[in-house]
Amino acid sequence: MSSRNSQANKAAARERLRAEREQHAKKAKIRRQVFVAAGVAAALALAGGVGYLVVQANKPGEWDAAAKADVVAPKNTTGENGTTVVIGKADAKKTLELYEDSRCPVCATFEQTIGPQLKKDLDAGKYKIQYIGATFIDKGIPGSGSKNALSALGAALNVSPEAFLEYKTALYSAANHPDEKDDKFAKDDYLLSVADQVPTLKGNAEFKKAVEDGTYNRWALEMSKTFDKSGVTGTPTLKMDGKKIDPLPQSPEAFTTAIDKAIAG
Repeated sequence: MSSRNSQANKAAARERLRAEREQHAKKAKIRRQVFVAAGVAAALALAGGVGYLVVQANKPGEWDAAAKADVVAPKNTTGENGTTVVIGKADAKKTLELYEDSRCPVCATFEQTIGPQLKKDLDAGKYKIQYIGATFIDKGIPGSGSKNALSALGAALNVSPEAFLEYKTALYSAANHPDEKDDKFAKDDYLLSVADQVPTLKGNAEFKKAVEDGTYNRWALEMSKTFDKSGVTGTPTLKMDGKKIDPLPQSPEAFTTAIDKAIAG
């Protein structure tokens, strides 16, 4: 091989190496740009995610918002903010006040034991009942089941007094009433599944929408205030024309005896 050819080959080799180095440098630059862009995108996404979480954390909760909402009172109510709920025959001369909290296990036992007799008396016109709903268990065992169930009862009352009573019975039944520490009533889906057991509520689109939208949430809060102002400290509590029935009857027979005595004065 001549000296001239050898030099030409060396020059060509150097040119190939230079071209390869430039190509590698371009690829490395592109990779750096991709990594930087990806990092910026990730940072923006993280910032956006954090911002979203901050916004969500600062949004008022359902019941905080309800406290500031306008009161929508169900049908079949009277009084300020619709918190007077009286059910029964208009010509019944006596009124039995019934104080209950939907999460209350003793209320559930009372309804399961005494409820059928109370319903018979109501249908017979022996007395009317005035229902006062409480939500104090939500404070003692943190949750929102008492409030949410009371709001759903408002939606049932808006359908009819009969639907209200049947739904209340279903909520307190042994099959549906949860343990006091299990806040199942806080879930709309659960309340609606129980409502499916009440013929006038099953498939009732207006009732379903009211429960899901929390239409009667503020009403439930106002009803709870009525309970708080009553001076009653526990549930269930019975009063006949304002006078407490004590002790609380534990059987249908004891209930009838206590009611008859209260009616007689």
